[in-house]
Amino acid sequence: MSADILYGLAGNPAAPPDVLLRLLHSASPEVGERVARRASLPGEVIDAIVGHPDVKVRSAFAESPLAPGAQRARLVDDTPRVRLALATGPLVFRSRPEPLPDETYARLFNDPRSYIRHEALISPSLPARVLAGLAGSPDPDLRHAACRAWDELTPEAREALLADEEPYVRRAAALRAASGDARHTAELAGELDRWDLTLLLTHGRLDRVLAERYAHSDEPSERMAVAENPSLPADLVAHLARDPHHPVRRAVSARPELTETQRAAIDYEIGPDERLRPLLWVREAREDAGVLRRCVHSSHVWLRRSAAVSPYLPPDLVARLARDDDFAVRLLLCEHHPAPPPELMWRILIEWDGCTRWLLLDKPGFPLHRLAALADHEDPGLRRFAVHAPDASPGLLDRLSRDEADYVRHQAAGDPRLPLPRLHEMLADPADARYAAQNPGLSPAGMRRLLDEAVVV
Repeated sequence: MSADILYGLAGNPAAPPDVLLRLLHSASPEVGERVARRASLPGEVIDAIVGHPDVKVRSAFAESPLAPGAQRARLVDDTPRVRLALATGPLVFRSRPEPLPDETYARLFNDPRSYIRHEALISPSLPARVLAGLAGSPDPDLRHAACRAWDELTPEAREALLADEEPYVRRAAALRAASGDARHTAELAGELDRWDLTLLLTHGRLDRVLAERYAHSDEPSERMAVAENPSLPADLVAHLARDPHHPVRRAVSARPELTETQRAAIDYEIGPDERLRPLLWVREAREDAGVLRRCVHSSHVWLRRSAAVSPYLPPDLVARLARDDDFAVRLLLCEHHPAPPPELMWRILIEWDGCTRWLLLDKPGFPLHRLAALADHEDPGLRRFAVHAPDASPGLLDRLSRDEADYVRHQAAGDPRLPLPRLHEMLADPADARYAAQNPGLSPAGMRRLLDEAVVV
């Protein structure tokens, strides 16, 4: 049980620096890793992590999404395993983590190990401007990576990459330039693998010969790719609208130039449980009220779902999407809009069992005052939300901490309003100790006492 308590203390938001330092020296690497992944670590604790003898602890800090990039960068001279974690960087759900300093990326791009260089070049935290700065590098791998920042490059840098001495660099540059130049599309079409060919056929400008070839291809995935291409001639759009392959017809039905009548004439279906990526042309126009209005008022659910992802929807369109018949439209609106209607957020909380419903509690206007009523709900997945009610009494917390569902008890165990006698009972219970030790209501003296009992010096 002591290992569980130590792990819980490592996540306790009220743990003072001396407690964190002692936890770093516990016998459990998992405890040290949890300390290393905390937010707002004091300077002396960061120093101890950077100099920690366990590579797992240092690696955990190197890839922590909560640690400042400048502090993570201190590990740039560490072992290959730690440098790999630093190069890979944090993975953060639906957001971009804080980047490393530019000079740290420069060091990682020149690391003696190729796999570390590769991870640094594809890191999700890598700023586009840093990539763009690689366009003139003597290393062709770095010039190749610079093509991904095409929109950030100067015209001179683009021309140089299109004429690069290395074929794979020229190919990457041409793939990026193809959206504005049919010559590049035609030159590349015969030499790309399936993934890049799909990208080319979707976004590259098409001449008539190429458009004809792929609109009549025997491969459905190629016909589907050109069905989305903005430069596809109208007669071939009409041809693909009658394609025997349903995904092709569906792709045609969502083209931006079609009228509602033309969309309705296409035989396509979108089920309520079908997952579809937001349409690129809608995403690119996410600040254009006119485009958003047309999509929101469309009978095509793919257009409405795509519009629901925009955080720039005006109030009247938000209100309309909040009443949409399609659940995914309402869910996407709640997930992506900064201030969805309170009643809609409440409905989604009740109806949706995905992980993103937890994010609703932090949205402006969410009816937190209604959460306490969920304490008596038959679904334990909803009962646990009662813990987050701002007016939850110590008595209610005590009751929830005795719930038959362990995850309801564990939610209550970490709440500082839980009565201390009950908190101490939970600390003594092997099933609940880990979660009770995370309770910020524990005093620093109480935390130190738990460390003493676990013989953590």
